[in-house]
Amino acid sequence: MNRFNLSDWALHHRSFVWFLLIVSMIAGAISYGNLGREEDPNFTIKTMIIGAALPGATIDETLKQVTTRIETKLEELDDLDFTRSVTTPGQAVVYVELDPTTRGDAVPDAWKRVREMMSDIRADFPQEFAGFQFNDNFGDVYGNIYAFTADGFSPRELRDRVEDIRKQVTALDDAGKVELLGEQDEQVFLEFSAARLASLGLGQQQVIATLAQQNAISPSGVIEVGPERVLVRVGGQFEDAESIEAVNLRVGERFFNVGDVANVRRGYSDPPDSLFRYRGQDAIGLQIGMREGGNILEFGKDLDALMDGVAADLPVGIEMSKFADQPHVVEDAVGHFVKALAEAVIIVLIVSFVSLGFRAGFVVTLTIPLVLAITFVILDLYGITLQRISLGALIIALGLLVDDAMIAIETMISRLEVGENLGAAASYAWKSIAFPMLTGTLVTVAGFIPIGLNSSAAGEFTFSLFVVIAVSLLISWIVAVLFAPLLGVTFLSEKMGHHDHQPGRLRLGFHRLLRGAMRAKWLTVAVTFGLFIVSVWGMRFVEQQFFPTSDRTEVIVDVTERQNASIARTRADMDRIEATLAGDEDVSFWTSHVGEGAPRFILSMDVPTPGPHMGQIVIQTPDLAARDRVKDRLNRLAREQFPGVDIYVKNLEIGPPVGKPVQYRVSAPDADDARDAARGLATVLSDEPRLRDIALDWNEPARVVRLEVDQDQARRLGVTSADISDALSGLFSGVGITALRDDIYLIDVIARGQASDRSSIDSVRNLQLNLADGRTIPLSALVSLEYGSEQPLIMQRDGLPTVTVLAAIATADQPATLVTALADRVAEYQAGLPPSVRVEVGGTVESSADSQEPIAAVVPVMLLVMAFLVMVQMQSFRLSLIVFAAAPLGLIGVVAVLVPFGVPMGFVAILGILALVGILIRNSVILVHEIQELLHQGRSRWDAVFEASDSRARPILLTAAAASLALIPISRQVFWGPMAFAMMGGIIAGTLITLVFVPALYCVVFGVKPPR
Repeated sequence: MNRFNLSDWALHHRSFVWFLLIVSMIAGAISYGNLGREEDPNFTIKTMIIGAALPGATIDETLKQVTTRIETKLEELDDLDFTRSVTTPGQAVVYVELDPTTRGDAVPDAWKRVREMMSDIRADFPQEFAGFQFNDNFGDVYGNIYAFTADGFSPRELRDRVEDIRKQVTALDDAGKVELLGEQDEQVFLEFSAARLASLGLGQQQVIATLAQQNAISPSGVIEVGPERVLVRVGGQFEDAESIEAVNLRVGERFFNVGDVANVRRGYSDPPDSLFRYRGQDAIGLQIGMREGGNILEFGKDLDALMDGVAADLPVGIEMSKFADQPHVVEDAVGHFVKALAEAVIIVLIVSFVSLGFRAGFVVTLTIPLVLAITFVILDLYGITLQRISLGALIIALGLLVDDAMIAIETMISRLEVGENLGAAASYAWKSIAFPMLTGTLVTVAGFIPIGLNSSAAGEFTFSLFVVIAVSLLISWIVAVLFAPLLGVTFLSEKMGHHDHQPGRLRLGFHRLLRGAMRAKWLTVAVTFGLFIVSVWGMRFVEQQFFPTSDRTEVIVDVTERQNASIARTRADMDRIEATLAGDEDVSFWTSHVGEGAPRFILSMDVPTPGPHMGQIVIQTPDLAARDRVKDRLNRLAREQFPGVDIYVKNLEIGPPVGKPVQYRVSAPDADDARDAARGLATVLSDEPRLRDIALDWNEPARVVRLEVDQDQARRLGVTSADISDALSGLFSGVGITALRDDIYLIDVIARGQASDRSSIDSVRNLQLNLADGRTIPLSALVSLEYGSEQPLIMQRDGLPTVTVLAAIATADQPATLVTALADRVAEYQAGLPPSVRVEVGGTVESSADSQEPIAAVVPVMLLVMAFLVMVQMQSFRLSLIVFAAAPLGLIGVVAVLVPFGVPMGFVAILGILALVGILIRNSVILVHEIQELLHQGRSRWDAVFEASDSRARPILLTAAAASLALIPISRQVFWGPMAFAMMGGIIAGTLITLVFVPALYCVVFGVKPPR
């Protein structure tokens, strides 16, 4: 009984197979149009933010009563990697960071568990605790952001206009979260004169209570009048600031108007929590996200059409500007990659035509769009989008996916040369080489297993690389054994010749090299092993990298003042920076964000913790050269004109964000110990000339005025510490009285002191307290003032105060290089610290290690799968050993390319090197299988090794040429360049060495001796 032959079956069902081919091409074209487009693939931001408030508490009280309770409870979370927190007086912000290996689909359950844990401990907090706020949408991306500026319109009028536009945008089918950015909340201020109130014998609390009661919403009843119900309403609610100012107050037998004791005005948050500006002008932003699964290009078209109509309807004086346009960026990025893909296809076609001739090359050429078409169908089914990673993977796969088709057609032509007919020649590949090809294909796919099973953020970012290559290579094998025979029968001539039977000069040269290597087998193995040892040693000269910086044209400027700085100070310094951007030909436009970071307009955006002491400027430049010039000018400006301000000018990042690349964390149980040790470490780092902009993420204390209350005297007068605190809060910060109900807004009514009182420490002494009997006394009669300092904020990691020393790089060196160079000095410094103080490496080096550890954990699985596949095919320990011995040889070519060209070894390059293992094992499997086949045909071992190496050299070299040359289009790209260089060097050198080393090793293992 004959074994089933898929190629032969295809030839006997030609119409059906042609039908499948045509349907596959049509379905592929449709799927390509349906595939989503993105600039970069999504990855899960495994961070949740918990906000908690204890109003009026000191920073020490907030730390102990709020932050510590939250962090201690979170230690019970199974998936927790670490917690980090920022504590300020009365406010705690805790970041929950999940373990990098947590699967993306498990993250929502983890956030649900966090909410439950916080609910469990809610009763443990002080009575004054104001509750939690949760943000588990930290990774939300707003790909389209518009800025609206106004001339002649109030901020409220502009906000109303933008709110109407927001409602129109949310009506779009693919619209996701749509929010306003930088809007200022309206407030009504009652600014009291403390002296005037005291002279009238009127307490501020009396005014507040009267106004709050008048504006309250209370049920007034319903009158049942026979067949109908009549509602009863009580008037008096405030409609505007004037109605508040008109309220009359009674003190004894006298009446006073609110306007007599307070200045009532309607304005905006003062001081504001944050500010948003476009080209230096106050603005309101509209940030627009897309729903998950939407097509960014189609959504971009719909949004542009809508906003064009909006722009046409805007009144004179309101201008709309678009400063984040992800659809345009995606279209441009995908266009570049599609161009690179087309170039790679052309290169592979040229290799096929030149090496195989027109007819055979044409058959191989036809398999390329067929494989791509079926791949697109599967990607569409599984929701894989076209983006940087998947398109790059297609280019990498191109050189590999033609391998099976080349081998199948080469085998067919070789059978035609010995006189077989087209049908028999076409079906011979299945009998002779199909299963070794399948083993080789599966082994190549197994080389990418560390990507597929790597659950870190970087692994999730590159996951589509594994999917695309695995799918395309498996499809290429199916096409080679199912469709290629039919195409060969259709387009090849039964009388065609393969190539000259007489070897040319190159082939003769290879014969001499091969015989020499086989004769001097021990020397060949030793030299190869020596080259490998040298390459391992040479890896020390290859700089390490995590992910390269983005090739986008934005410049990001992080501005960090001293932690006790006001938002007014931050704004003033940012005004000075922005003044240098106006009129700069290298600057297209810019936006600035004071008191908070820019919105996440790409997923890899590093979003800092908001605070009055920080801000961020996003500058759009026309091209990369302009971007670099702007960066240089801003760095020079920061050094010369902003001493004491941490200004970090950076590019956007690719992959998980890091911030300043060189970081060291200094932790200690005591905050002062951590700060002192961090300052000393900063001094150590300052001796390294390749570092610049060294800063501590928190350091400077804030001045504080402490009021020591004479409690005995206070009790005699009926005054409590709470009364004093309320009076001071009402004077300086203001207290909420009530709220105006204006359309969809609630406008808080705030009572506070006059501007002159709020801005002077003397107001503390001069504050008049109202007693229960109507008398007033100065606060200075009850308290004494002491001046000191305390931390304005404390940062913790895993429950310990932690100061991070951050540094930028002044040269072209990679972070890992500098951390290695500093290792001895840092270790020496740490040896002199108390045992309780711990120094850890953070930044890029830590992120890279976190991403590589999951890869290292999966490598044994990769090797086991490869070993299983090879053993299934070889059925011999010695043959499997020979096959596996070729696996690491690609490192020789990798080092030979990376070192002289100065290319760093990045995360993606490491993935490429692991993939080389599969590619070289594949070549060895096919070569060793051919040796065994010739042995079964009666050849001697020597002849079998020589003939197999000679016959397999051509397809192996052609595959190597196609695979390496196809990488040229992406070798020029920032992201793929290191991987392309590493794989090109590894494939070329590894393949050449394999063709010589494997035959020599076979001769060593089996004791093959040359004939006499």
